[in-house]
Amino acid sequence: MRRLLDFLRRARRAEKHGLPSDEQPRRRLPLRGVSLAALVALAASSLAGTPEPAGLATSRTDLTPKDLARVIAVTRPTSDFSKPEQFELMQGGAGTSKKDVNHDSFSQSSANITFEEESTFKLGNAIFRKNWVSAPSSTQASDGLGPLFNERACQNCHLKDGRGHPPQGDTGTTSMFLRLARQASTEEEKAAIAEHKALNFPDPVYGSQLQDLAVPGLQGEGRMHVDYQEQKVTLGDGTVVSLRKPSYSVDNLAYGPLDPHTTLSPRMTPPMIGLGLVEQIAPADILAHADPDDRDGDGISGRPNIVRDGQSGDLTLGRLGWKAQTPSIREQAADAFAGDIGISTPEVPKHWGDCSAVEKTCLAMPNGVQQRLGPVEAPPPVMDLVTFYSQNLAVPARRDLDKPDVLAGKKLFYDMGCISCHTPKFVTRRGTPNKAQAFQLIWPYSDFLLHDMGPDLSDGQAVGEATGNEWRTQPLWGVGLTQTVNGNTFFLHDGRARTLTEAILWHGGEGQKARDRFAAADAADRDALVKFLESL
Repeated sequence: MRRLLDFLRRARRAEKHGLPSDEQPRRRLPLRGVSLAALVALAASSLAGTPEPAGLATSRTDLTPKDLARVIAVTRPTSDFSKPEQFELMQGGAGTSKKDVNHDSFSQSSANITFEEESTFKLGNAIFRKNWVSAPSSTQASDGLGPLFNERACQNCHLKDGRGHPPQGDTGTTSMFLRLARQASTEEEKAAIAEHKALNFPDPVYGSQLQDLAVPGLQGEGRMHVDYQEQKVTLGDGTVVSLRKPSYSVDNLAYGPLDPHTTLSPRMTPPMIGLGLVEQIAPADILAHADPDDRDGDGISGRPNIVRDGQSGDLTLGRLGWKAQTPSIREQAADAFAGDIGISTPEVPKHWGDCSAVEKTCLAMPNGVQQRLGPVEAPPPVMDLVTFYSQNLAVPARRDLDKPDVLAGKKLFYDMGCISCHTPKFVTRRGTPNKAQAFQLIWPYSDFLLHDMGPDLSDGQAVGEATGNEWRTQPLWGVGLTQTVNGNTFFLHDGRARTLTEAILWHGGEGQKARDRFAAADAADRDALVKFLESL
C-alpha cells in the first residue's frame, strides 16, 4: 500500500509529455478526502498504463506535447504589470460578450455558438424564465410546482442571471435560502459519507432546504430571519470600516421544531455566467493547484471536493456550488428544480420536491406528471434546453484594463497573494461536447478548490469533503458589473458584505494573510485593487 501511495504522490509531479523538468508545473495529488478505494483504483489504473478516471485524471491526455507547452506558458502568472496581457480583454475566451454594458450584461449568449444554437439558447431562456404552477392545471407541461417551494421560476432566484441578495425588509428571501443539514450520526450514515454516497443528511422534518412558500391548501415551512450586528474594523491608515455580522434563525416553523443537530447555511444565488467554461476545465488543471498538506508552507492548502457523479456513479471532481459539491451543470439544474421549485426531472425524480415523509399533507398533494410527456414533470427535452442555456451564458469583456490604476491594482492583487486561491487563468479541454468551449483561454480568477476561510465565515455545515469552515473559491469574472446588473453589491455566500472592501476584510483562515496585507495598505493602494476587481 505504501508503494501505491508513494506512486500517487510521484505521479502528480511526473511529466509524461517529454518536457524538461524545469518547465514542469508543480502538480500535487490531493490525497486527503479521497477514499482508499478510489486511491487504489487510480493507482492501479496508472500503474497498469490504463486511462485514469476522467473525473479525477491527473494528466491532460487531450493535449499534444506542443499544446501542453503552450498551455503552461500562457497560464503562467504574469510578472509584467505595465500593460494588459494578450487576450486579457476576452476573459471568457472566444465566447466573450462584447455587447454594451447594461442590466442584461449577464444574459447574453456565448459569442461563438452557431446560429442554430442561438435558437436553442433562446428556448432554454424561455424555460429558465417561465413560472411553474400548481397541479392540476389547464396549462399542461407547466404544472407540478412544489408543493413546497422557494420560487416559481429559475430566473426569479438567479436575478438577471446574476447575483442574489439577502432578505431586505419585506422583499422576502427569493434569492437566498437556508440549506438544512446534519452530520452523520449512525454507522450506516458514516459509511455513506466515507463512500461518497451522501454529502450530508437532511433535517428529519424539513428536509434539505427551508421552503417558505407553498401551493394553495398548504403552509410554507417557515421564514428565514436574519439579525445583523455591526462591528468596526480599523485599517492600517486609520480608516474605520463597519462590517455586519449576521446570525440566522427560522420564524413560524409550521411542522414543529428543527432537529437540534440541524445546521442552517444561508446560500445566496451566484451569477450564472461562464459555467459552461468552468465545466470544461480539465480536472488535472484544478487538481494541480491542490496542496492539502501545505507542503510549500505558504499557508494555502486548497482541497478538492470529491463527489459521485449522479448519473454514472463514478467518483469525480466537484466544481460548482458554494462548497464545490456539484460536478456538472445538468446535475446542478436538476437539484435546483427539485429543491427550489419542486419539479421532478429524470436526474432527480422527486415529484413532491423536498417534502419529507413527515410532511404527509404535502405528499398527498397532486403532482404535475403528464404521462404523454413521460414519468417526470420536466422531461429530458426541458433539461436539455435549460442545461444548454446555463452552459452558454457569456462572460462579459473586461473594461478599463489598460488604465494605470487598474494595472496598479492588478499588481497589488498578485503581490498580496490573492492569486494563491483566485487563480487567474486556465485553458479548457480540447475534447468538449460543444466546440464553443473547446481549448479556450479563460480568466475566472478561481482555483475551484475548497479553502478554510476561518471561523467568522463558517456555517458549521459539512458538505461532502467540505467542512463548515471551507468554501470554494468564487470566480471573480463579472464581479465589477454586480451593481449594473443586479442593482446592489452584496457579496460572499450570504451577502453580508456590502462592498468589495468588506468582502476582502471578511477573509480569514487561508485568506488571512492576503486580507491583512490589504488592511495594512494605504487608501490609494486599496482603491487601486478595488478598481482592478471592478474591471473584471
